[in-house]
Amino acid sequence: MKFKILCLLLLSGLTACAQISTKEEVEKTGESAEQKDISQLNLPKQELTAPILFDFLVGETALQRGNLDIAVNRYVKLAKTTHDPRIAKRATEIALHAGNPFAAEQAAAMWVELEPDSTDARQTIAALLVNIGKLDAARPHLEKLLASEKNSIGNAFMQLNQLLSRNTDKVATLQLIQRLSQPYKDVPEVHFAISQAAWFANQHLLASEEMQRALTLRPGWEIAAVHNGRILQRISSTDASEFYRDYLKKYPTANEVRIAYARVLIGDNHTDLAQEQLRWLSEKNPEDAEITLAIGLLATEMGDFDITETSFKKALSLGYKDTNAVHFHLGQIYEETKRPDMAMASYQLVKSGGRHLPAQIRYADLLALKGHLKEAREHLQKLPAANDQQAAHLILAEAQILRRSKAHKEVFDLLDNGLKKLPDYPELLYDHALAADKLGKFNILEQDLRKLIKLKPDNAHAYNALGYSLAERGAQLPEALKLIRKAVELSPEDPYIMDSLGWVYYRMGNFVEGLNYLNLAFAARPDPEIAAHLGEVLWAKGAKDNAKDIWRFALEKDPDNDVLLETLQRILKKKVID
Repeated sequence: MKFKILCLLLLSGLTACAQISTKEEVEKTGESAEQKDISQLNLPKQELTAPILFDFLVGETALQRGNLDIAVNRYVKLAKTTHDPRIAKRATEIALHAGNPFAAEQAAAMWVELEPDSTDARQTIAALLVNIGKLDAARPHLEKLLASEKNSIGNAFMQLNQLLSRNTDKVATLQLIQRLSQPYKDVPEVHFAISQAAWFANQHLLASEEMQRALTLRPGWEIAAVHNGRILQRISSTDASEFYRDYLKKYPTANEVRIAYARVLIGDNHTDLAQEQLRWLSEKNPEDAEITLAIGLLATEMGDFDITETSFKKALSLGYKDTNAVHFHLGQIYEETKRPDMAMASYQLVKSGGRHLPAQIRYADLLALKGHLKEAREHLQKLPAANDQQAAHLILAEAQILRRSKAHKEVFDLLDNGLKKLPDYPELLYDHALAADKLGKFNILEQDLRKLIKLKPDNAHAYNALGYSLAERGAQLPEALKLIRKAVELSPEDPYIMDSLGWVYYRMGNFVEGLNYLNLAFAARPDPEIAAHLGEVLWAKGAKDNAKDIWRFALEKDPDNDVLLETLQRILKKKVID
């Protein structure tokens, strides 16, 4: 499908391999040597002059040496000089590889002008224009590409939203798809594409109307029915349930719809009705491994781990292909049901794939919880890391094991060594800062968090941790308030950040604002650390009975919480409340 090339261009951003057509590409496109010879008849009669040869050699040499800016400039100049579509294509590819959208657009425009019938050229410039937000300019190219699809226009529209997904203006994207859809109103996939675009633009009523039109044109289209229910669920879960129920009366074998229906019922706490749907799926599909696994996953959402375990084991016996995924899920169920030995055995059966490393990390964590700290660390250290991300995750997992045993110096040293190898890895910087805080190394904490904020200016937790640290030490309180306000702006629903905001107001002497935010944080998440702060502010205001009630509640939930115990020891001079 031609649109796949466009999607790949967008998904990879402004990068592409600068490659000339190969034998394999010819086989894929079906373009014969004869066709290529015919196309070459239209090539310009260009004499190979000394300046052209010089620019070519400089461009190729720069490309080989990694001097991409020079290579881009030379090839764009060559395209303008030679009017050769092959050179324009090469210039486009090199500009893409260099991540230079301006030069790539320039070169691609020349390529289309020189070779107007080239699908590749038009695909490339359409992808570029979408990528940089020039939807109006991309529209005529997309129209011509769609017109060339003929019998596969439905599939092309099904890929449009993926193609346009990088554009941040979702309303403009919706408007573009609506314009592109005008000649194809009788194609159900067109209405599906409009519905998806409307969904991303938060126009849920339009999304529902368009999906209903798709279902009118193709009544038994199950994927459209599933999506329609999801749209309706955003508007009203009751409407979604009614739609799924009515659809299943007409199409009782629509398993994906039944699974979606069961999920809505679970979300509405109608567990009895959900279990009926699971029983129906099980009875009608006794030998279907995928349906059996789906039943297990739905049962997990209901908290019915017996059904989950039975379903997962049955899926294995039925030959479910991804055994690693099933063993990983079983390990999670065994952990949830307090069977650590069985969980460890299950995690060890995850031999490969994306879940292999998480399974081994869970195995090591459970090994440490059983008191085998040395063996757990050795297990993590022996695991091979395929890339920097995996290496960082292994370091963080080992640090977590050490942190639980309160080996704060060892945690700090481990993360310190990790940062020597991966100095800019955000999670390592954040954990290193927290470890520095435990050792009173506040200068290192500030250094790490300020670096993290520079690397990741949208990291709410970095602003929060730095602001909270300053507030806790009573230092630079105006800056602490500014940092935490920034964290709230980035993550307004986070109760821990709300707790920090209340705490810094308290530290600044604003008890009213402090209590307001701490109460909001505690209501959202009655965490022991939030309880410690809320209780302390209540105590300072003279509401000592209220403070004790909050602390008593938190102690029942987590009697070993360090922050809570330190607060009680400092204020009450004892670790228990009478």
